[in-house]
Amino acid sequence: MSPPEPERPARSDARRNREKLVAVARAAFAAADGTVALEAVAREAGVGIGTLYRHFPTREALVEAVYAAELDDVTASAPALLAELPPEAALRAWMDRYAKFVETKRGMADSLRASLASGRIATPTTRRRITEAIGAILDAGARAGTLRAGVDPEDVTLMVLGVFLSTSGGQDAERIGRMLDLIVDAVRDPGR
Repeated sequence: MSPPEPERPARSDARRNREKLVAVARAAFAAADGTVALEAVAREAGVGIGTLYRHFPTREALVEAVYAAELDDVTASAPALLAELPPEAALRAWMDRYAKFVETKRGMADSLRASLASGRIATPTTRRRITEAIGAILDAGARAGTLRAGVDPEDVTLMVLGVFLSTSGGQDAERIGRMLDLIVDAVRDPGR
């Protein structure tokens, strides 16, 4: 028996097609109130349905790719926000960015539930990445003296998740904003 051949890197046109499909699907899922037709995603991306299925054999595979790309964006935004804003403002701006991330998932809810249930999307990994982003902001705030030192980032993560679990997204946008403000107030250094 011969050893398996190493996986070849994707051709540049295949990478571009995959990236286009994910970008179009992101926009489609964010805008949709119901199910998004995969044929429409392929058409909008300028590829055939066969190309879509070569990259994403199931709807769930496409949803998982969109989820991963958006999670990458939201978690990577923490350092950029810290470079632009004071830590307490960066925390609140990051929470707004995360709120948009959560809101766009409502159109993919059924597929995401299936992926979470099957273990294809690891909830602990997602929570760890979110907690790390929050932790980086909290640490910067503690060093600047604007946010409490010693706040457990996991506690803040659970509070933020609680806001989204207890509200219905766009219908409660004002309430979500007030609740996120309360979280920032809770972690603000009381001496400031």
